Amino acid sequence: MGPPTRSAIKTPALGGDKLKFKSEDVALTVIFAAIYAAGVVFLAPISFGVFQVRVADALLPLATLFGLPVALGTGFGCFIANFYGLGPVDVVGGAFANFVACVLARFIGGKTILHRFASCLVETAVVTLVVGSYLSALLNVPMEASLLGVFLGSVVAINILGFSLLEALHRSGVAKRFVEKG
Repeated sequence: MGPPTRSAIKTPALGGDKLKFKSEDVALTVIFAAIYAAGVVFLAPISFGVFQVRVADALLPLATLFGLPVALGTGFGCFIANFYGLGPVDVVGGAFANFVACVLARFIGGKTILHRFASCLVETAVVTLVVGSYLSALLNVPMEASLLGVFLGSVVAINILGFSLLEALHRSGVAKRFVEKG
């Protein structure tokens, strides 16, 4: 018998079941990380600052379909991309915001259009609060301006671009396999 195809981690916080991460999930994580990091770096002029439209954040809503690979991929992609940003707080804070936003979106689910839209709203709120808060301190700008700048960019990236991408996948039938799985 050959080596196991799945790695398993005991997760007592999740009911003691094993969290299974297939090789497909590893590949998806790497793909999402690479696309996210490349999107941020190539669009750096609009990806950093108080008023930013981080187009790569359009990947975040896909967590309702793909789950942990998107959460880890966009988190790690942000970690890498933010080395071009404002230093360690931005590197860790942005990655944390993406990961938490995606995990919450996955818990909300994506079986109905209302669930999918609600998950996008939650992702926008998390990214706005986390990133907007630390950008205010790092850039020495009023909290209101920082929150507004991140919020507006997140609405464009997550709620318009990301939700459109998510709906296109649902309507094309591509999402069916992942909705049944999750």
